[in-house]
Amino acid sequence: MRLLGKGIIEEFKRKHAQSRKPLDAWTRVIEANSFGNFVELRKTFPSADQAGGKTVFNVGGNKYRCIVIVTYSVRQVVVTHVLTHEEYNAGGWK
Repeated sequence: MRLLGKGIIEEFKRKHAQSRKPLDAWTRVIEANSFGNFVELRKTFPSADQAGGKTVFNVGGNKYRCIVIVTYSVRQVVVTHVLTHEEYNAGGWK
């Protein structure tokens, strides 16, 4: 998959140093795959959910949320938000 919005990930990692390894691992898996639909994506990321036209990934043992827009037809993932679990629960990203 082509991953856009890496700057959002990098900014989050600067603020939350402990997120670096899990987000780097998530990035590698996303870029190494070519998901054709949500069912295929869930085989690799069973905890992924769809919410309001976006896909939400639990990263780092549920400590972080990576919210993206996936366009399967062009194999593209656009990061819109990376949040802590608490920030995600506050709901400001919706």
